Amino acid sequence: MNDAPIGIFDSGVGGLTVARSVLDQLPHEPVLYVGDTARGPYGPRPIAQVREFALDVMDTLVAEGVKMLVIACNSASSAVLRDARERYDIPVVEVIQPAVRRAVAATRSNAVGVIATRATVTSRAYEDSFAAAPHLTITTQACPRFVEFVEAGITHGPELESVAREYLQPVKDAGVDTLVLGCTHYPLLTGVVSYVMGEAVTLVSSAEETAKDVYRTLVDHRLMRDDALPPPRHQFRSTGDARPFRELGRRFLGPEIASVEETSELPVVGRDVAVGS
Repeated sequence: MNDAPIGIFDSGVGGLTVARSVLDQLPHEPVLYVGDTARGPYGPRPIAQVREFALDVMDTLVAEGVKMLVIACNSASSAVLRDARERYDIPVVEVIQPAVRRAVAATRSNAVGVIATRATVTSRAYEDSFAAAPHLTITTQACPRFVEFVEAGITHGPELESVAREYLQPVKDAGVDTLVLGCTHYPLLTGVVSYVMGEAVTLVSSAEETAKDVYRTLVDHRLMRDDALPPPRHQFRSTGDARPFRELGRRFLGPEIASVEETSELPVVGRDVAVGS
């Protein structure tokens, strides 16, 4: 079981920010990543539909023998986390709680902002997670077009900056000193978000914190891969067109994405294709 891959999924390429952190912190662990690009982004969809799609993908990953699940999507985490932990016999890690813990530790003024998709904002998942820190003032803001920019490979430019200023103004007006990037696509826009918010505002990305949770979970459940085994083989799959996923994946994650398998059916994801090392 220790040689089984870590199953990571997102509605698109945003979850590759989590995959990148997992590969950095756990270089000897194999990763099986699924981007549900045929049905993503999840953010604009109703919570019930997000739940249905997320369970489809997770059922597939579990059937293929992954040793743990990483929900690398804030919209899916807010919709399905409780169901997932009851449904599967393997550990499940998500992206909301790690980001909340980091934000609570980072803030100096107790004013924290959260930017996220409409689905995540509507779910109030972050407000619920911050409930254990009632001394904080939380300001949330939906930024739906940010995912569109990332999925199109646009991470800078005047149009993006204009949209960012519009989205982020309410958060700036609230005087936050810490801003949670509440979508795994958003770390890919760190440059423009930091530029608009200013250097005094700490940006919290859940990717690195989630990878720390993955590490702790593997150790606690004795699921670490044996160091004597050969280098891991990673797999990346897209439920939609593999070409744009591969191009964006190489740009955002790196050479580990040597190829991407395109799969059109769920819950049966298709053949195993090993890529990278």
